Amino acid sequence: MVNVSLDEHVGHDGARLILLAGPRSFCAGVERAIEIVERALGMRGAPVYVRKQIVHNVSVVDDLARRGAVFVEELDEVPDGATVVFSAHGVSPAVREEAARRRLDVIDGTCPLVAKVHAKARRFAAGGDTVVLVGHAGHEEVEGTLGEAPDSMVLVSTADEVRRLSPADPRQVSYLTQTTLAVDETAEVVDALRERFPLLREPSSEDICYATTNRQNALDAIVSEADLVLVVGSANSSNSVRLVELSRRRGTPAELIDGAGDIRPEWLEGVRTIGLTAGASAPPGLVTEVVSALGEFGPVSVEERRVTRETTHFELPTAVRGDAERPTAGRRS
Repeated sequence: MVNVSLDEHVGHDGARLILLAGPRSFCAGVERAIEIVERALGMRGAPVYVRKQIVHNVSVVDDLARRGAVFVEELDEVPDGATVVFSAHGVSPAVREEAARRRLDVIDGTCPLVAKVHAKARRFAAGGDTVVLVGHAGHEEVEGTLGEAPDSMVLVSTADEVRRLSPADPRQVSYLTQTTLAVDETAEVVDALRERFPLLREPSSEDICYATTNRQNALDAIVSEADLVLVVGSANSSNSVRLVELSRRRGTPAELIDGAGDIRPEWLEGVRTIGLTAGASAPPGLVTEVVSALGEFGPVSVEERRVTRETTHFELPTAVRGDAERPTAGRRS
């Protein structure tokens, strides 16, 4: 494989151009969640149980599983009294109550930005609102948020679904959104809510997280120049799938790949410029491997286009803080 640095422009005459979107790959919430599992394994030893995938990425989950993390779908798979980590996507109060009843040793990996949406749901519901959650059915984050006020919340995904809503009191409606949605599509749904419910109560701050927004903006900055966009991320990663959809809506073919091994030579036929990005749960090392793999199909020139720099950092839960050396979650391969 060719050895290509992502830190500087690499030029070759007649080379295929790779435009790297920045920011890309891990966000602060993902780094925090991975580090929680790493530290739990270091401090308590294997096995450490994790409810659902800690983040939606095959490479991350496989790596942690090799090191002793045991991923389960529900808490009934966890032995009484064992250590269990809740994933970054959050859980409902019912799950927390079951864990307490089972005397499980819980370490909460919920992204702080998801936790803020949960708090808003409780507050709106306590005020007597019908709370409209804009999101995708079946996603773990959505299930956890709906569980905060199941009798007061309703899920919608499209503007058409908004038009079919029948709240008990149209004057008492508020909305929240999943943190990993497409910004432009979500705006259409919110506009429909505002039109339908003139007294609509809105969250005081944006629910779609900074990392999702930044990665969409970064891709938007390069997509018009690309003949093909490759998004590194797993199929169950909402923010990664949104990046693929964004590219296609802009008229540029796009493919979602877990890693370099998923690249198909036929995708590259006639392609001179490739846009490359990665979802917030995809390790940055996978992007390096994709660039290297693309170099096997001919010389490449790499250029990064960065729209902003991210400096967000979230504190770890008390249970896994200590004097141990900080794991290198953000630099994993």
